[in-house]
Amino acid sequence: MSGMVTSAHPPRRDETERADGSPVRIGALVPLSRPGWAEAGRHLLAGLELAVGEVNDAGGIGGSPLELVVRDTAADPWRAAAAVDELAGLGVAALAGEYHSVVARAAAARADALGLPFLCSSAVIDTLTERPTHRVARIAPAQSHGWRTYADFLLGAGHRRIAVAAQPSVYWASGTRILRDHLAARGATVVELDMTEQPATAVCDALAEQRATALLLLVGHPEPAVSIVRSVRQDPRLADVVIGAPAGHPEFAEWAGALGAGIPFLRYLPERLGPLGARVGTALRERLGQPPSFVAFEGYDTVAVLAAVLRDHGADRARVAASWPHIAVEGTRGKIRFSRTPGIGVWQWAWPPVQVVDRDPAEPARFRILYNG
Repeated sequence: MSGMVTSAHPPRRDETERADGSPVRIGALVPLSRPGWAEAGRHLLAGLELAVGEVNDAGGIGGSPLELVVRDTAADPWRAAAAVDELAGLGVAALAGEYHSVVARAAAARADALGLPFLCSSAVIDTLTERPTHRVARIAPAQSHGWRTYADFLLGAGHRRIAVAAQPSVYWASGTRILRDHLAARGATVVELDMTEQPATAVCDALAEQRATALLLLVGHPEPAVSIVRSVRQDPRLADVVIGAPAGHPEFAEWAGALGAGIPFLRYLPERLGPLGARVGTALRERLGQPPSFVAFEGYDTVAVLAAVLRDHGADRARVAASWPHIAVEGTRGKIRFSRTPGIGVWQWAWPPVQVVDRDPAEPARFRILYNG
């Protein structure tokens, strides 16, 4: 694994080379069971584990093995917070992972309270923490950055009347607000359809009445997402309505199998991977038995950063947390550096590459790049 860290604080030899050869531990939060998005969790874990294996093949952390201590969050914020307590007690040097934004918020709050550095892999909600903290950093782009890119894609495709079918959630509400504010400032309108108050079939009448040309799914899978998509696609009045899902779920085979192709979504990959990304992509494909999602690359990049930090700063938690603004690590999707971004209280990679893509209806295994952010 290649990686480079620059820092104002040179490492002390005894911090990374442990006399007893004991492992340097990283705690990993991953949704591996329902109601969590287990397929995303499997991809995230594949990336984390591949990177850890490569670190150890290259000699570990100062001669000590790097060990991943995995806990299944099952998309449960309370379970995640309890896991953070457990992992902190086990002596992990840092925390990594998580896919679900609401869960990551709970984990970040608890990690911050315990003084445990947390590098979040995939959760995008802007308010990952309620107050600014130096202990938390994030690999994934903030929701406001990605979803504004999605809104620009809609505008570029000629959509000015957009409907959002949403369920109650801090994450969905945040996404709706980002879309509404960005689109309204450019002359477009957003109609909000509360899916707690109407059946999927009622969405069709609302779309027709509002003359919407795009419907965005901010709802759970399989229901009510499957029912909404089937109803819209079967309604002759809505033949030209584009169905989108900005959150990125159509990346995964489970979603695509139920809802089909042609649904634009966000993913965080460059148009072409460089040599490191291509090599890692091949290894991830072998490990997963299918093409890796962007989430798998996020997992790999998380460990790439943490391994470089641990080599340079040792396993002291305070020194790890202090290292975020000094990092420059070559990741699978570009150079990773962290900075402070207005409105975001954690150290943020600004920005990973952002695309809007869909699955080709004629060849669902093939992704079409519709827009580069």
